[in-house]
Amino acid sequence: ETLLIGGHHTDSEEDSFHITDQLGIQPITIPEMMRDISLKSDGKAFQKIAKLIDWFQPDIVHTHASKAGALGRLAAFRKNVPIVVHTFHGNVFHSYFNKAKTQAYIAIERRLAARSSAVVAISPLQKRELVDTFKVVKEDKVEVIPLGFDLDRFQIDQDSKRANFRNKYKIEPNELAIGIIGRLVSIKNHSLFLKVAEQTQLKTDKKLRFLIIGDGELKSSLMEEAKQMLNVGEGRHANIVFTSWIKDIDEAIAGLDIIVMTSKNEGTPVSLIEAQAGNKAVVTTDVGGIKDIILPNESGFISPSENEPLMTNNLLRIINDNQLRQTMGNSGSKFVKNRFTYQRLADDMDKLYQRLLHSN
Repeated sequence: ETLLIGGHHTDSEEDSFHITDQLGIQPITIPEMMRDISLKSDGKAFQKIAKLIDWFQPDIVHTHASKAGALGRLAAFRKNVPIVVHTFHGNVFHSYFNKAKTQAYIAIERRLAARSSAVVAISPLQKRELVDTFKVVKEDKVEVIPLGFDLDRFQIDQDSKRANFRNKYKIEPNELAIGIIGRLVSIKNHSLFLKVAEQTQLKTDKKLRFLIIGDGELKSSLMEEAKQMLNVGEGRHANIVFTSWIKDIDEAIAGLDIIVMTSKNEGTPVSLIEAQAGNKAVVTTDVGGIKDIILPNESGFISPSENEPLMTNNLLRIINDNQLRQTMGNSGSKFVKNRFTYQRLADDMDKLYQRLLHSN
């Protein structure tokens, strides 16, 4: 028996209730548990989680993400839950905050990890960061379990999904659609995407359409920035489009030709796994666990963060070579097909739970 507890999303964040609705799951939402720190709201959220633990009496509490990970684990410790597990989907240990705040977060995570039964890293590189770089947790507590998804949907009805998406955004058959998917926040570095888009337009005769998929606090400023470089809009004459969130991301990926990621910091970016599942070549910065989820120079090109000229050249190589684009897409699809399925994730997690239960 399981119980799913989640927090409240802001207007600029995509909610995930469509996923739980499809699966017939009824999560419990705690409105006070939000991304931003608030002593009053966080205190109320902690009390509600503790009461839910009293009521449900779980053998295992498994937390995800930073805020839920802290409040959930603290409540589980308070209520003496036998096994407490936390998954790091990324970390906020660099490129998010100033040095003092970053060190405070690291200190908190060290204390939480010390009392946790196990910590899950979603890539080997992330494990090395947690153990060696930031010394958050001892190695014997870390289990590497890659993410898992329903990737079959990225292979189903690709032609019709592609047609629907491209018709909606008036993308012509001879246009290449290049997309970036994610929250419009500083860490995702969309400004680099805009600069690369501008330079790419100047260096190729191909017709290009750039699509920014997502929403967030920087949307207005990014739109203003984009207007200085490119023709922003939704019609056939626009070369950059802000789509906001798209729930049917499999349709978006079918409609795109190349997926780009410009982040300064990442864990395991889901958009790149899904892009490869949909036979799309990727261009990305070298951050987080990127090299654990793509085949460098085979399913995509990787460049150092903030290296605009190299990222532009990498993108141009794929734009100007139809065969390379197709070969990279096929290589990526084969690579992620068995590595990132939800069936494998469920099996791996079950093995971890059983081991912890038997050793408790």
